Amino acid sequence: MNLSELTITKAHEKMVDGEFSSVELTKAYLENIKDKNEDINAFITVSEDVALEQAKQADEMIKNGEAHELTGIPFGVKDAICTEDIRSTGGAKILDNYEPTFNATVIDKLLDKGAVLLGKQNCDAFGHGASNENSMYGPVKNPHDTSKVAGGSSGGSAAAVAADMCLFSIAEDTGGSIRQPASFCGISGLRPSYGRNSRYGIMPMASSLDTVGPMAKTIEGVAILQEVMAGNDKKDATTVSDEVPQYHNSLDQDISDMTIGIPGEYFEAEGLDEEVEKKVNKQIESLKEAGAETRKVSLPYTEYAIAVYYLIVPSEDSSNMARLDGVRYGVRGEGGDLDQVYENSRAKGFPDEVKRRIMMGTYALSAGYYDAYYKKAQKVRTLIKQDFEQVFAEVDALITPTSPFAAFDLGELKDDVLAMYLADKFVSPAAVAGVPAISINAGKNKEGLPIGTQIIGPRLQEQTILNIAHNLENK
Repeated sequence: MNLSELTITKAHEKMVDGEFSSVELTKAYLENIKDKNEDINAFITVSEDVALEQAKQADEMIKNGEAHELTGIPFGVKDAICTEDIRSTGGAKILDNYEPTFNATVIDKLLDKGAVLLGKQNCDAFGHGASNENSMYGPVKNPHDTSKVAGGSSGGSAAAVAADMCLFSIAEDTGGSIRQPASFCGISGLRPSYGRNSRYGIMPMASSLDTVGPMAKTIEGVAILQEVMAGNDKKDATTVSDEVPQYHNSLDQDISDMTIGIPGEYFEAEGLDEEVEKKVNKQIESLKEAGAETRKVSLPYTEYAIAVYYLIVPSEDSSNMARLDGVRYGVRGEGGDLDQVYENSRAKGFPDEVKRRIMMGTYALSAGYYDAYYKKAQKVRTLIKQDFEQVFAEVDALITPTSPFAAFDLGELKDDVLAMYLADKFVSPAAVAGVPAISINAGKNKEGLPIGTQIIGPRLQEQTILNIAHNLENK
């Protein structure tokens, strides 16, 4: 079978029609992982025995007429998401031996539908990074050009889908970790509204921004996944009780009555690549052809989103990372006393970027600096959120580039911390505001590297951005 031609929907139809079984499909993806993972490094752990057993159960479900669209579909999970009895490192050596005793809620929901878990995917350690070069298990390489980065922090999840190593991935997005690698790898990736999907079982980075969402080849696949994953969870007090729409059944809704905003701050930003701008403008013209109205809008506080993000995230990081001490779980360093155990466990178990953010956050939260940094960042965050609320009173959604540029060379920005942080400048505003956003493929540049278009919508209006994205995908 040609895996590159398969989508979630096509695979489901072929299994129901008896063209192949879930076991056969799972073996094909496991073989692809064996063939490609040495070059791409998308998977840290492959759970072959678990996957084949789940595939057998899925075949029974299909045989008994109990199949969901996800039954028998092989997928991968970012390693910062807990999976029961399957190693979950978070991309850091301090958790090299960690096997959770439970699944994240979103993983349980997918397994209940009969999806097949192939393994855990490489990522920047605990989500700290924009290139997947901060993983302690090596960088992920872009399937379109292995001299380029796959994006971060969910680079393994995006690369695995793009390289036909799984049919979909589940990843985490704090400031752009789903959307930016989706852009670099030429697939679709959704960051849902904060509170739409449960965060239970997600290794926390910045608890007030963390979200978990799907990555797939098509918008239809993303919609099917989001429909299963969304909903209130008593284990996560931040989840909302709003009814979950039938996302994938409503993708063909007419968008001719929509007004879509074009925020000048994104298109006039310094460093925006000319080819990226042209591709996104072509998408805007497609929306006009579909009857949608476009309108120039302004988000004046957008320029402060990166500064806000890199104060709030390290501060919350500093608190969340404190639980990783090598004592209760994970890899324990040697030491003559408890302080030395802590120091050695964390020194050897964390990469430099994690240490950097812990130090930055601890400083921002310290006495005498809390008001000047963390508290002020939260005030500006409110202004950014209000910007979006005011714009969404005028338009139904926003369209922007996902990233200012296509994938860059491995090692190009690794030692330039500020440049790496600025790589997130188009994805961090939606994260800071807690609104949903999706990245879709807008085509390729002259080098053959994918370019992404981002659609941003009002809070809990995932259906709107999925409809717009689906319309663009079918042009």
